[in-house]
Amino acid sequence: MIFEMNTIKGSRLFRTGFVALLFILYSCSGPLDWPESPLYVFDKGESDTPFPEDRESAMKEIAGHYLHYDVVAYEDTTTRTTMRTFIISYGFTDFYIEDGRLMQSDRFVHAEQKLSRNNAGSVISDKAVQAIKPRIQEVQLFRENGAWHIYRPQTPSLLGIEGDPNKPLSTDPLDPNLTDPDNDGHPGVTVHISVGKFFNGEIYITRREIFSNHLTLNNNGTLTGYVTDESEQFVIGASKKLLNQESNNVQHPDKGLSPVLLVKADPEIDTAEELMKIRDEVFPPEPDFRQTKK
Repeated sequence: MIFEMNTIKGSRLFRTGFVALLFILYSCSGPLDWPESPLYVFDKGESDTPFPEDRESAMKEIAGHYLHYDVVAYEDTTTRTTMRTFIISYGFTDFYIEDGRLMQSDRFVHAEQKLSRNNAGSVISDKAVQAIKPRIQEVQLFRENGAWHIYRPQTPSLLGIEGDPNKPLSTDPLDPNLTDPDNDGHPGVTVHISVGKFFNGEIYITRREIFSNHLTLNNNGTLTGYVTDESEQFVIGASKKLLNQESNNVQHPDKGLSPVLLVKADPEIDTAEELMKIRDEVFPPEPDFRQTKK
């Protein structure tokens, strides 16, 4: 196992800048283009549907169990050819009222990664995704332009390491606080990397998750908006030295490329298997990159 210091900043789930060199070696074509923004125009329901008029009514309307779908777009321009990534996250979000406050609890169960290279792939296990434990957080609820909006502020949380989540992520590959949340025998969380049929490997990472949600309550009861992310990631080791490549992968500034959709559902639906079984019924198709125009 190789341990080299390599700090990476900028995505909510699992970033791909560390495979930049591999893409240069095994792909001569340029990156695929971003799709048009916004990725989706979500159905918001009929405009004449009764709408909460006061804060208490709005909280009662929002409270409940939701199926969670979000996409976050990242871009790294520090590599020889631009790297673009979509992280698609699935999970559950619960809102409940506590002492007059609206609280939000999130639980992620599955993630997909779309790369702007046809021959490259990156996979993270559900077990690793489910090890992400965002803190329960009071949200800000306010009315603006006739609609109710929710803002979930940042609540840093750690993955693959113990410690104070409000402090910068440790860059010590031998930190005694390292953990193995996916229980595969490697410190941190394992990400599997492949490039065509030529290359397969693993990297082992720790993360400090730092994200916020900006949501709007719609007439049909859904919550839609966008995600912002300032997460930190550190590569503590890799199965091959070639995978330890520095990167500066940051969220794309276009909010339309990082949407979130929450759909209220029966609380009995609470596992990854149940969610993915009905994903096509409640969520739109996952985004894809498009061929570069010549």
